[in-house]
Amino acid sequence: MIILEEEFYSIGISATNLSYLVWESQKYITPTLTELGLPAMKEAGWLTRTLELPYPYTLQYEGRITPKSLKKAFLNILDFVQQNPEKAEYILKFLLKLINLNKDKNIVEIIKLTNHEKLNIKSVIDALEEHFNYKYKTLGGSKLPVIAFYAIYQILIREISRYSSCKLGKLGSHTASDRTSRTAGDIEIFDQNNHLVEAIEIKHGQEIILHIVYRAREKIIKYNPGRYYIFASKGIKQSEGEEINNLITQISSEHGCQVILNGIIPTIKYYLRLIESITDFIEGYSQLIASDNELQKIHKEKWNEILGRLMNDE
Repeated sequence: MIILEEEFYSIGISATNLSYLVWESQKYITPTLTELGLPAMKEAGWLTRTLELPYPYTLQYEGRITPKSLKKAFLNILDFVQQNPEKAEYILKFLLKLINLNKDKNIVEIIKLTNHEKLNIKSVIDALEEHFNYKYKTLGGSKLPVIAFYAIYQILIREISRYSSCKLGKLGSHTASDRTSRTAGDIEIFDQNNHLVEAIEIKHGQEIILHIVYRAREKIIKYNPGRYYIFASKGIKQSEGEEINNLITQISSEHGCQVILNGIIPTIKYYLRLIESITDFIEGYSQLIASDNELQKIHKEKWNEILGRLMNDE
């Protein structure tokens, strides 16, 4: 028996919704989807708490699944499988087909740099600020500064003597909660013995508050880095500044870790002064943008638009 595509679409399934309908099993589903290069949920317990309500999954399920089209699709799939269990395997295959289609729709080829002489620190900073702060009507934009720092550290690892024999940790999911991410920060740097040297936490659109530094202390105790950086869009909350400084002093005294706080853009501007080639940074950032599965198409198209203007600007 073969399930018809028309029949499948009639129960409310679309390629747009599919990546949200398949939540992860750490042992089976996520590793398989990742190996196939398909979108995969990283943290099922955190991302699907609305599914944990004590109600049966009937068509009248009361959980607040958003958007409503996603809720309808999810519940109709379950209902359809219950009513037609012999078609379960075909539904799974078609889900994978639609996920693959959704992945292909998200592919955007980033334009190549042409007029390298137009690149300077100011023009690059302006481009990054526009890319970070554009009002996207979708999730994922908070990862853009993380990717920018990762692109910079790919160069610093090669060029700065402090990082000789060091390596970057894999750029992980930006959707994972602190409780389950199993990492010390958004970016990690390890020495040749795999000991954590530095951790970098990026807080886009936020200011540094006391709670953030307390969370950093927990990670410092657990992972024992030599330095812990927190870069945020809005600097330190003034009313908590003294408490934050006291906590940083306490962390240094008790754990030997230097906690460094700064703004996202000022830090990137400083790092760009250190590296030999701004072109290398832009190319690295563009490659990471193009290949990242968590970013949406709009994030990639926006970067193409910005690059296009940057290259053609007189």
